Amino acid sequence: ESRWPFLFGAIIVPSLIQVMILPFLPESPRYLLLEKHNTSKAEKAFQRFLGKDDVSHEIEEVLAESRVQRNTKLVSVLQLLQTRAVRWQIVTVVVTMGCYQLCGLNAV
Repeated sequence: ESRWPFLFGAIIVPSLIQVMILPFLPESPRYLLLEKHNTSKAEKAFQRFLGKDDVSHEIEEVLAESRVQRNTKLVSVLQLLQTRAVRWQIVTVVVTMGCYQLCGLNAV
């Protein structure tokens, strides 16, 4: 019982290692391209991750995926429940998650 402070303090070691390594890790190419709009840094990050010089195909894929996501229409919960194709899937998920909450499986 007297050693629990050492166990509690043991989490400091991995967190310090992570803080020291973090500045040397590259940022995500998707983040650089889509959020910061920095194509040159995104290209360098892709080159570092993939290990090849020509990453124009990957950049185009990310931009195309971004365009598709922007054109996707969002629906409300009511509209989703009115759609017959997905109604039973939603009901099944809601009932299953309700049962998890009632039987205590969420604690695990």
